[in-house]
Amino acid sequence: MLFFSFFKSLAGKTVVVELKNDLSICGTLHSVDQFLNIKLADITVTNPEKHPHMLSVKNAFIRGSVVRYMQLPADDVDTQLLQDACRKEAQAIK
Repeated sequence: MLFFSFFKSLAGKTVVVELKNDLSICGTLHSVDQFLNIKLADITVTNPEKHPHMLSVKNAFIRGSVVRYMQLPADDVDTQLLQDACRKEAQAIK
């Protein structure tokens, strides 16, 4: 639940999502659900020559299981708060 809450706090920010099929999509994070499925608005493909069929797509729903990683805006991520929350969650498990 930690990452779900973290990604919910980034709603409205611009992120880059790289999928397992090497497709990278840049867009505004609209919403995230508990399965880490992602809704992006105003998307662009970072490599349009490789994926021309994606040029006409403006919004995307991305299943969480196909995401390789997400690039987040560095100035919007509070790393200290995230580290503290991870420590608290790890201690609660012990």
